Amino acid sequence: MTTAIAPRASRSGRPAAARRRRMHSLTGWLYALPTAAFVVLLFLVPLVFVLVIAASQWPLLGGYQGINFPQNFTNAVDQRFFWSSIGFTLQYTVLATILLVVIGLGLALLVQESTRWKGFLRVAILVPSALGLASASLMFYALYSPYAGPFADLMATWKFSFLGTPGGALASTLFLIVWRYAGFYMLLMLVGLQAIPDEVYEAARIDGASGWQIFRRVTLPLLRPTLALTTVLSVTGSLLAFEQFYILTKGQPDNSTISVVQLVYIVAFQGQNDLGAAAALSVIVLAALVVINVIQLRALRGSEADA
Repeated sequence: MTTAIAPRASRSGRPAAARRRRMHSLTGWLYALPTAAFVVLLFLVPLVFVLVIAASQWPLLGGYQGINFPQNFTNAVDQRFFWSSIGFTLQYTVLATILLVVIGLGLALLVQESTRWKGFLRVAILVPSALGLASASLMFYALYSPYAGPFADLMATWKFSFLGTPGGALASTLFLIVWRYAGFYMLLMLVGLQAIPDEVYEAARIDGASGWQIFRRVTLPLLRPTLALTTVLSVTGSLLAFEQFYILTKGQPDNSTISVVQLVYIVAFQGQNDLGAAAALSVIVLAALVVINVIQLRALRGSEADA
């Protein structure tokens, strides 16, 4: 009696499969290469260069003159407007974040409804976002001008100035920021609102929930990821604010509207002309920004877990 011998499984397919995996991996690396080069050239290299300058004695007109660590960081903290700029930047960040998130959500709820003017409202609110911040700051600077602005006669009659007092300068800058960015935040909120299933709202209405209850118990919890994103974006952008204050207020009146990033510019290119101290101040700002963002993300993730 003969026993049939099963044919040995061919292994010729294994090298081909391995080659396909290598090709797929190589293709992935090739697709990621432009982005990696972009990050290295425009982020990592400047970051390393800033760290080197922050630890060196490096005047504006001149080159490397030796190690100056930690004296640069001491000089950065000892700047005249260091603590006042931190306080002003934090105040501006809190107010700008609250206004942008609340107004952005309100506008999104307004244009979400299917009305005759829905398309027109969306475009009209979003148009200012297409204008550069520097251009918008120059436009509002002309509007606020007590000499040639459209409100010049009114300002002369009532003897007030949009930028003449610390509170007025802050409020005028916040109005500019809300006008410029409210449409962008409305768009983010609108995307989050449209991602909420209609079945959830129908179930809430069947259970007899009122409009306010639906908003508080359905819309806000399901919109939490979008709220987290907008909050992080607003806080980050506000902490790094520069153009609006440099163009609109120039740190005035009485140096009350100097932001932290504007202080970096002042230390580097005005007064001391000290790139080392300015780079050290930039490192401090970057470290604070990383810490604040980490705290934000952990707090938001914790609230999501508790929900």
